[in-house]
Amino acid sequence: MGITSRMIPTEDASARKRAIEEKLKQEQETLSFIRDNLEKSDQLTKGMVSILSSFESRLMQLENSIIPVHKQTENLQRLQENVDKTMSCMDHVISYYHVAKDTDRIIREGPTGRLDEYLACIAKIQKAVEYFQDNNPDSPELNTVKARFEKGKELLEAEFRSLLTRYSKPVPPILILDAISVDEELEVQEEVVLEHLPEAVLQDIICIAGWLVEYGRNQDFMNVYFQIRSNQLDRSIKGLKDHFRKNSASSGVLYSPAVQTKRKDTPTKKAPKRPVYIPGTIRKAQNLLKQYSQHGLDGKKGGSNLTPLEGKDDVLDIEIDSYIHCISAFVKLAQSEYTLLTEIIPEHHQKKTFDSLIQEALDNLMLEGDNIVSAARRAIMRHDYSAVLTIFPILRHLKMSKSEFDATLQGTAASTKNKLPTLITSMETIGAKALEEFADSIKNDPDKEYNMPKDGTVHELTSNAILFLQQLLDFHETAGAMLASQETSSSSSSYTSEFNKRLLSTYICKVLGNLQLNLLSKSKVYEDSALSAIFLHNNYNYILKSLEKSELIQLVTVTQKKAESSYKELIEQQIQMYQRSWYKVTEHLTDRNMPNAIYHQGAKLKDKERQVIKDKFKGFNDGLEELCKTQKGWAIPDKDQRDFIRQAQKKVVSHAYQTFLKRCANISFTKNTEKYHKYRPEDVEEMIEKLFDTSA
Repeated sequence: MGITSRMIPTEDASARKRAIEEKLKQEQETLSFIRDNLEKSDQLTKGMVSILSSFESRLMQLENSIIPVHKQTENLQRLQENVDKTMSCMDHVISYYHVAKDTDRIIREGPTGRLDEYLACIAKIQKAVEYFQDNNPDSPELNTVKARFEKGKELLEAEFRSLLTRYSKPVPPILILDAISVDEELEVQEEVVLEHLPEAVLQDIICIAGWLVEYGRNQDFMNVYFQIRSNQLDRSIKGLKDHFRKNSASSGVLYSPAVQTKRKDTPTKKAPKRPVYIPGTIRKAQNLLKQYSQHGLDGKKGGSNLTPLEGKDDVLDIEIDSYIHCISAFVKLAQSEYTLLTEIIPEHHQKKTFDSLIQEALDNLMLEGDNIVSAARRAIMRHDYSAVLTIFPILRHLKMSKSEFDATLQGTAASTKNKLPTLITSMETIGAKALEEFADSIKNDPDKEYNMPKDGTVHELTSNAILFLQQLLDFHETAGAMLASQETSSSSSSYTSEFNKRLLSTYICKVLGNLQLNLLSKSKVYEDSALSAIFLHNNYNYILKSLEKSELIQLVTVTQKKAESSYKELIEQQIQMYQRSWYKVTEHLTDRNMPNAIYHQGAKLKDKERQVIKDKFKGFNDGLEELCKTQKGWAIPDKDQRDFIRQAQKKVVSHAYQTFLKRCANISFTKNTEKYHKYRPEDVEEMIEKLFDTSA
C-alpha cells in the first residue's frame, strides 16, 4: 500500500513532463514560423523601399520636365484670351462704324407700325454717338451718326404728332350729354368713361413721349400735345353747341342736367347733383311779357316801358340751355383731358401743359358769357328788364359748378382760375343793376290814358311785374346773392343764405310798394270813381292771388308779416268804394223826401207828393239801367270776387227796392203804374247778375 502511494506521483510528473515538452515543441515551431515570416517581410520591405525610391526618383525627373511645359502652356492660353478679347473689341468698335449703314433703311422708313424695332435701332445709333464722342470726337463718323440720331428723333416727333392727329377725335355730343347727366331716382350712377384714344395708340404715344423726355431732350412734343388736344376739346364743346341748335328746337333737349335720364345699367358710384334748369321757363315768361306788352287784357293795344325780348325766344332758350350744358361739358372734358395728360406728360410739366390745353375752350366759354352780359346790358339800356331772366339760370349754374370748376383748374395760373369768378361777378353786377332799374321802372311807369284797360281789369304793368317776380322765385337764391353782391358793408364777406333771403324779400316788397303807388296814380286817370275802384280791386286781388299761388307770399312775409292781411284790407276798401256808386240808385229808395201820406192807409196824395214818388221810381229806374249798362262792360276776372260783389250788391239793392215797393204798394200815385214800376225785385237781381259780363 505504501509502494502504491509512491508510484502515483511519479506517473503524474512524467505525464506533465511530456505535456510540457510537447507544448515547448509547438512553441518552437511557431517561433520558427514567425522568424521565417519576419525574414520574408524584411525582404519584401527592402524590395518595396527600393521600388519607392526608384519611383520617387522618376517623379522628380518627371516634375522637372513638366513644370516648364505647364508654364509655357499657361502663357500661351493667356495670349490666346488676349487675342480673343482684342478681336471682340475690334468687332464692337468696327460695328459703330457700320451703324449708320445698318440703320439707314429702318430710320428712313420711320417708326410707323414697328415702334419697338425703331426704338431699338435708335438705341444703337445713340450708343455709337456716345462712343465717338468719348473716343474719337473729331471723326466724320460722329457727324454721320449724330445726323442719323437727329433724323430718328425728328421722325419720332412726327410719329407722335401723326398718332395724336389721326386718332384724336371730338367727343360725340350724345356721349358728352350722357356723361354730364344724372338720374336722381338712382342712388348711385354709372360713370361714363370718355375714351379719347385707342389703348394701343395711347401706349405708343406714352412710349414715344417717354423716349423724347429721357433721350431726346425735347419738350416741343408737349406743345404739339396741348395744341392738338386743345383743338379737340374746343371742337367737342362746339359740337355739343351745334347739336343743341340742330335738335333742341324740334325734338327738345335730348339729355340735360335738368331733364334726368333713366338708366337700366347697374351704376357704380354716386354722381353729383346737377343744378335744375327747365328749358322753356324763360321763354314762356318772356312770351307772356311780350303778350301783355302788346295787347292789354281788354284785347286792345297797350304799351309799357317793360318791353320784352323781340322775337327769337326759342333760339334764346336753346342758347341758354346750350351754354349751361357747355359749362358742365367743359368741366367733365377738362377732367378727362387731365387724366389722359398725366399718362403722357412728365409730372413737373403737367399743370402748365394742362393750363395751355384748356385755354382756347375756356376763353370761348368766357367770351360767350361776356356776350350774354353785354346783351343783357344793352337790353337794360332799352328798358328791357326781362333780359335779366336769361342771366339767372346761367349764373345759378355757374355758381353751383364753381367748386368743381376750381378743383378742375387747381394748379393752373391765377389768370386762368380767375376767369370764372370774374364772369360771375359781371353777371351779378348787371343782374343787380337790372333788378334795381326794374323796381324804379315800376314806380315811374307813366300814367297814359290810352294804356289803361277800358274795363278796369288787371293792368299789364301788374301782370308784367308779378310775372317777373315769379321768375325770381324760381331763382331766389341767385337773385338774393345778386343783391347781396352789391352790399358794401364790412360784413359782406359773411353773407348767409338767410341774409340773402331777407334782401330779396325787401326787394320784392319794394317792387310791390312801387307797383301799388303807381296803380293808385293810374287809377286817377278814370273819370268814374267806381271804375277806378274796380281797377284797383282787380289789380290788388291779382297781386294777392298771384303771391299766394306762386308762394311768393312766403318770401314777402319774411320782412312784411302782415302783407296778406294788408292786401285783403285794400281789396275790401275798393269793394266799399265801388259800392258807393250804387248810392245814386239806392238813394231814390230811401225815406228822404217821401210824403207822410204814404204812412197813412187810404190817404190821398197831392200832385207834388205824387210827383216825388214818380221821381223816385224814375230816378231808380234810370240809375239802375244806366249803371247796369255801364258796369256790364267792366270786368272782374276773379269769379269768386265777381260773384261776391254781385251777391252783396243784389242783397243791398234788392232789399232796399223791396222795402220801397212795400211802402208804395197801397197808395195811388199814378194811373200808368207800369211806366214807373218797370222792374220786379227778381228783374233787378237778374240785371245785377249780368254785371261785369261783356257777353251778357
